[in-house]
Amino acid sequence: MGTVQRLGDTKDGGFDLKIEAKTVLEGVHLGDSIAVNGTCLTVTDFTNEDFTVGLSPETLRKTSLIELKTGSLVNLERAVQPVSRMGGHFVQGHVDGTGVIVEKKPEGDSLWIKVKAEQGLLKYIVPKGQKVVIPLKEVSQKVNLEVDILGKYVERLLSSGFVDSFKGSS
Repeated sequence: MGTVQRLGDTKDGGFDLKIEAKTVLEGVHLGDSIAVNGTCLTVTDFTNEDFTVGLSPETLRKTSLIELKTGSLVNLERAVQPVSRMGGHFVQGHVDGTGVIVEKKPEGDSLWIKVKAEQGLLKYIVPKGQKVVIPLKEVSQKVNLEVDILGKYVERLLSSGFVDSFKGSS
C-alpha cells in the first residue's frame, strides 16, 4: 500500500499522481508499470521513497482515481514477470468499469462489501479480496472493477464456435 502525496495538473498540461511507497519500488525503472487501485499506470519519475505516474483523461474518466486526495491510501502492485508464481486470478490493470459501494457489513474479523456494478460486468465478478484499501472507503464511493481476463477469453472462445468445430473432427 502507499499514500497519495500529490494529485493534480502539471505545467505541461498533463495530470500526475505522486505516491509515497516502499516495497513496490524495489528494482523499479522508468517506464515500469505499477497498478494503483487496480489501474495499470506507467512510472514517469521515482526516488527511493515515492514515485510519479501520469494520468490520461480517459483514465480519469474510466476509473475511481479522480476521487483520490492527498493522504489517501492506495493499493499498489507491480507487474508480474513471466517467471513469477501466479496465484489468485489474472488481472492486467485495465479497468473494465467502476462500481459504487452500497453496503459495508462486518462479520467477525471480515468485512462484506456490497458493490453495485453494470450488468455486463456482474457475470465475471469474483467475490474475493485480500489486503486492500476498500474497507477504508465509504458507502457511495466508487471502486475500480477489473474482471478476470481468462474468464473473458474463455467466453469469447466458446461463443465463437471454435470449440464446436472440434466436435465433428474426431
